[in-house]
Amino acid sequence: MARWSRIERDLRTAGFRLIAGVDEVGRGPLAGPVVACAVIMPPDVRAIPGVADSKALSARERQRLAPLIRERAVAWALGAASVHEIDALNIAGATALAIRRAIRRLSAAADLILIDGRPIRQLGMAHRAVVGGDARCYSIACASIVAKVLRDKLLASLSVRHPSYKWDRNSGYGTAAHIAALRISGLTPHHRQRFCQSALRDVGATGSSVP
Repeated sequence: MARWSRIERDLRTAGFRLIAGVDEVGRGPLAGPVVACAVIMPPDVRAIPGVADSKALSARERQRLAPLIRERAVAWALGAASVHEIDALNIAGATALAIRRAIRRLSAAADLILIDGRPIRQLGMAHRAVVGGDARCYSIACASIVAKVLRDKLLASLSVRHPSYKWDRNSGYGTAAHIAALRISGLTPHHRQRFCQSALRDVGATGSSVP
């Protein structure tokens, strides 16, 4: 993404200068929190070359870009919802909670909040949703990169204590190695119980063998 998106340029023309881009990572994994990031990038500064949807970038590219985004941002903040909150609220409610926490922790007030995906009625604050926003909006892409890098770092650190689940490689997602470790060693306090129970049932129902 070599420049600010047309969406953001039009919004600034309409009077919104400080636009907070918001994205979350970790909706689907079996382990670890869901993490959201809110980022306000300076409106009069050119976009950082190479910023794109975090899923389209390599880990090395994300790790290079994340500190540049944090350094250049007018404000940025993280919010998370724990595995216990995910089990209690379901993933939609926990995602809304993580996003709300990130927005409320911003050190500068945003004129407008742009969120990747569809509107979140549980959010409890005014926002605009952009489907595919992490690939279409510069500020949302910045948020997706920062959130992804920091969540991956967290899972890698947890993997030191729980190496058999390979979280440093799979970020908590339900890979074959991860599910095999679940069947052998069971759940840790960092696992989402409902997600894991469902994943293990699915493996059993299909008769799949896990290497």
